[in-house]
Amino acid sequence: MRIIYFDIDSLRPDHLGCYGYHRNTSPNIDAIANEGIRFTNCYTSDAPCAPSRNALLTGQFGIHNGLIAHSDTAGDLFKEGKGRWFFSQLGDSCWANQFRKAGLKTVTISPFAERHSSYQWYAGFNEMYNTGGIGEEGAEEIMPIAKDWLQRNAKNDNWFLHINLWDPHTPYRVPEEYGEPFKEDPLPEWYTEEVRQKHWKGAGSWSAQEGLGYGEEHPYNNPEKYPRQPSQISSIEEARKMFDGYDTGIKYADDHIKMILDELKKQNVFEETTIIITADHGENLGELNIYYDHQTADYVTPRVPYIIKWPGITEELKGKRFDALHYQFDLGATLVEFAGSKTPNNWDAKSNAVSIKKLSDEGRDYLVLSQGAHTCQRSVRFSDYICIRSYHDGYHNYPDFMLFNIKDDPHEQRNLAEEKPELVDKAMRYLEEWHGEMMRSAKHPHDPMWFVINEGGPMHTRFGLKEYIQRLKDTGREDQAKLMLTKHPEILEIE
Repeated sequence: MRIIYFDIDSLRPDHLGCYGYHRNTSPNIDAIANEGIRFTNCYTSDAPCAPSRNALLTGQFGIHNGLIAHSDTAGDLFKEGKGRWFFSQLGDSCWANQFRKAGLKTVTISPFAERHSSYQWYAGFNEMYNTGGIGEEGAEEIMPIAKDWLQRNAKNDNWFLHINLWDPHTPYRVPEEYGEPFKEDPLPEWYTEEVRQKHWKGAGSWSAQEGLGYGEEHPYNNPEKYPRQPSQISSIEEARKMFDGYDTGIKYADDHIKMILDELKKQNVFEETTIIITADHGENLGELNIYYDHQTADYVTPRVPYIIKWPGITEELKGKRFDALHYQFDLGATLVEFAGSKTPNNWDAKSNAVSIKKLSDEGRDYLVLSQGAHTCQRSVRFSDYICIRSYHDGYHNYPDFMLFNIKDDPHEQRNLAEEKPELVDKAMRYLEEWHGEMMRSAKHPHDPMWFVINEGGPMHTRFGLKEYIQRLKDTGREDQAKLMLTKHPEILEIE
């Protein structure tokens, strides 16, 4: 058994051809999707980067494993405490170790552990390759290591290879000589000058006017080093720069995936190699006035592509799409079962292997999605809707409740919360049901969301706030400044 798991940071599914995108960003990914199966409603339980990958690592929601943020108490997993013997529970039940139990050698090629000081990511891996750029390297630095590993090991049996690419993640870093493959392509239809102007009057970190935050000068604001990266969306031309920069990152990653697929074919093992393509989270490209970042628990940030080509399992399902609701760690558990291992008892994840083999599109009745790094939000994804509850809006002036019909409005332009209070109530009942179940089954008496709120709010948005209030006033957004101070009077008390 041979498995390659492509983990492409910040890759949103609706910018791939196999999910209906109008630009030719992903011919090689699309080819794998045509040979395998794809899931259209797969979401990471906890966003963004570190919470997402640690949910996959542990098979648990962040409310159970403790890691829902990038800083402070909630930036680390809960300690096991009493009962932690010679080998930790994590060491035994971690995701990668389930593949080892199935007899596979496990390998990761990724800078993720160093980027987030999340070194527990290495648990269960036999070999670890840190590419050293803390997530700012390009595919041209990562794929040669993967290719070299395959040249030495591809013909061996029983291995699992995790390859982590970062090209769609800001800063957009594709080399200039790669050119502008999408300069003649139209922008997505939903994004108009009217949308941009509305956002320009809004507020918040990584919004249209504050495209790289509102604190100190951001290192990504470096046109010489990152010529594809806009610093704000001051015109439709700057919006094009964003869409082209992001899509070029996808195309660049896709080209380098072809390098690996070609190597598998050269080694005569392509047909018998399982290929998984997914992401840690998506990327807002204007939705909720968030630009080229992943700050919310909305429809866009937690939603990820999930493509599986598994010899002996997916041949009869070629090109089939599954539309039911899935957590990403559920599909991670499915891979474990396909490999011949078992889902550990302490996982929240539930394998869908049986239903897939029966050609049945079964999933969860609803999902609860969390964000604790840029905002403090939990949302409920159900039916055609997502309902977002903001406990701390990350200084974006969001209402406490937002409801969107993502079938009709996938880019979240119209908040229906006041029009459809019965659906908000339904979602909040789901959220309360989930929260009660989580806390009753928790091994720790605390909800880490309240750690984030009580320790100063989301880390990425808590600095330079007094100066930002003045900037809002200086740029004609007194209404936004007044609303922000009404919602967050603590800003005036910050030293």
